[in-house]
Amino acid sequence: MAMMAQISLGVTDPERAGTFWAQALGYVRRAPRWPGDEWIVIEPPPGEPGAPIAMDTSGSPAEPFPRIHLDLQTDDLDAEVARLLTLGAGHVDWPYYPQPGERHPDELRYVVLADTEGNRFCVAGHRRASVR
Repeated sequence: MAMMAQISLGVTDPERAGTFWAQALGYVRRAPRWPGDEWIVIEPPPGEPGAPIAMDTSGSPAEPFPRIHLDLQTDDLDAEVARLLTLGAGHVDWPYYPQPGERHPDELRYVVLADTEGNRFCVAGHRRASVR
C-alpha cells in the first residue's frame, strides 16, 4: 500500500514560499539530495512528525477555491492567525463556514488564509475565552 511521501505546492517563488512555510510550521529546509538539486523542500525537525512540503515552481495562478488545501490546527486560533499574518499570510474572505450562532460551542473555528503565493489554507482552533 502506498503512503504519503510529501506534499507539493505550486508556487512562483520557491524561496519565499519555503521560508514562509518553514516559519509557519517550525520546519527545516532539507539539504540537497544530489548535485544540482534545486528543489526547496522543508520537513519537520528530526524526530518530529509531519509530512515534508516541496515547493514546485508553477506558472499558473493560485485557485480561489482550491480542491485540495492544507489545514493547520492550533490551541489559540487568534494568536496563531496573528502570527501567520506577521509572516506574510493574508486574510481570505470565505463565506462558506457556519456563522457563530450556527455551530456548536465546542466546534473548532476555521479561518481561511493565503500563503505568500496566494495558496489558500485553513487554520482551525478554539478562540480564547477572553477574545470574542
